[in-house]
Amino acid sequence: MQQNFAAMAYHKITEADLNFFKSIEGIAGVFTDEEVLQNSASDQTEDLHYLPEVVIQPQTVSAVSSIMKYCNEHHVPVTPRGAGTGLSGGALAVHGGVVLDMKRFDKILHIDKRNLQVMTEPGVITQVLQEAVKAEGLFYPPDPASKGSCFIGGNVSENSGGPRAVKYGVVKDYVLNLEVVLPNGEVIWTGANVLKNATGYNLTQLIVGSEGTLGIITKIVLKLVPAVQHDLLMLVPFRSAIQACEAVNAIFMAGYTPSALEFMERDALEWSMRYTKAEGIALPDAIQAHLLIEVDGNNIEELYKDMEAISGIVQRFDTDDILFADTHEQKQMLWALRRKVGEAVKSNSIYKEEDTVVPRAELPELLSIIKKIGKEYGFQSVCYGHAGDGNLHVNIVKADMSDDDWNHKLPQGIRELFKEVVRLGGTISGEHGIGLVQKSYMDIAFGKVQLQLMKDIKNIFDPNHILNPGKIFAD
Repeated sequence: MQQNFAAMAYHKITEADLNFFKSIEGIAGVFTDEEVLQNSASDQTEDLHYLPEVVIQPQTVSAVSSIMKYCNEHHVPVTPRGAGTGLSGGALAVHGGVVLDMKRFDKILHIDKRNLQVMTEPGVITQVLQEAVKAEGLFYPPDPASKGSCFIGGNVSENSGGPRAVKYGVVKDYVLNLEVVLPNGEVIWTGANVLKNATGYNLTQLIVGSEGTLGIITKIVLKLVPAVQHDLLMLVPFRSAIQACEAVNAIFMAGYTPSALEFMERDALEWSMRYTKAEGIALPDAIQAHLLIEVDGNNIEELYKDMEAISGIVQRFDTDDILFADTHEQKQMLWALRRKVGEAVKSNSIYKEEDTVVPRAELPELLSIIKKIGKEYGFQSVCYGHAGDGNLHVNIVKADMSDDDWNHKLPQGIRELFKEVVRLGGTISGEHGIGLVQKSYMDIAFGKVQLQLMKDIKNIFDPNHILNPGKIFAD
């Protein structure tokens, strides 16, 4: 079945619709006041703004089911929303209608120590979940930069990663089972609470990373691992950003797998230091990039040996004095600098963030290509990211670009960049998703057959295209 995704006619919210929503048991609020609508009109993606017609905060699965059934029958668009920390416009109500705010689904339902699992609702803040399982001697590794505010449901919807993905994997590697409300209101579990499952198609992994376009996640079962006891951290300055990228692969080729290996170009660290008012880190003029390297485990002596060996590897390149974080406070400060880079860039200029990912050994060439394309198209870029798994965030700042160049010339440069990323064996998003802002580039990553298969899947789940419409696929 083929449909024009741009040709859907949606029903505008009426007073009768509002009265029905208010009558549903298990709803904490139905909001049409300007303040609430404005708060739901944007996320952390650039300066985008789309006003919904109504914001609904359900508290129960049955309420979500009733809302979806009604909206499906009346062709009302529904945009699921978590904490609003997304970077691809995935939670924006581009067709108006309902924003389904999942903030009331905020309970950790059960920590199963015997089976190393946790069942949680989607509105739990990621760091809150991490701390809760840590208190039980367990560890949930995925930790995006916004872990102190983002919801675990949004992490599942975007298949988030974070710094420790290099050793521990991304969200998909921890999701065992999901309770999902389909667009027609039916409630299903996608799998089983087991580590192995070869029973039919893997619906669980289909939902993970589907960006809220196939169903509403209402419960999540996650795999956990035993907590580690120790970690060591160092900041390595390089006089060449290309050499910093080359050092990344050298570490792995020598047989070491850090628990985190982050890259920060000079401007990224400098802007973050200024933004956070951090002190105590020297930044000589010759330094062009840094690697933030962490190892973790339970044997502290082995970790010291690993860190010594890794420091020896990176010093084969053109480095300056390495900073070893000796205290917990120093570690927190260094991680805060890395996690605040995105906010620091945003505070400096209007920007666009591209979430490129390539095979790890191709990072040096990718960085060279980014700078070359920047010169050709007249834009400045600030690069940072999860170098250990080849994931480089390219923040393009508007700075002195004219509005005309920003709106018309820059997209050509981004398209050229993405073509080069794919040529290197990579793809156009590693962890931020496609959402609204990247959908026009999907033809670079996929051919017509793959795109049609994806659209067919969307049509089967959501034939009326009411759930998070306007995302992933170009109109």
